[in-house]
Amino acid sequence: MRIFGAFAVILALIAVGFAVYVRVAPSDPARWHVDPLTVADPFQPHFARVDRVVAQPPQIVAQSIARHADMEGAVLLAGDAQDGTWVARTPIMGYPDYVSIRLIPEGEGTRIVAFSRSRFGYSDRGVNRARLGRWLPE
Repeated sequence: MRIFGAFAVILALIAVGFAVYVRVAPSDPARWHVDPLTVADPFQPHFARVDRVVAQPPQIVAQSIARHADMEGAVLLAGDAQDGTWVARTPIMGYPDYVSIRLIPEGEGTRIVAFSRSRFGYSDRGVNRARLGRWLPE
């Protein structure tokens, strides 16, 4: 019974250690700030992409994206609202997700190219696609 108790304590310490690491792990802009036009798909299904044109100028689209990111507590890691990467964290565990967005003027509108991916885990259960749906104008 003592062995089981010691094993349970060790597992609990590992879980707490991992939770702390997820919260404090540094986010290197050189690794996570990518061009969503050219970055390759990850080998794990924990990402989402959007490539569409909207009938709004880039400045308006950038303001809208920045407002939605701010409302969800995301922090700009690199770049700016027209060509940047945000760190968004999941509500409960605080897992970091990286959202890279590039806005390209196209006629009277804007081409939005976005790539959102999770840092940890294998599957994101649709979290990244849902986030892009909330942040990006139609």
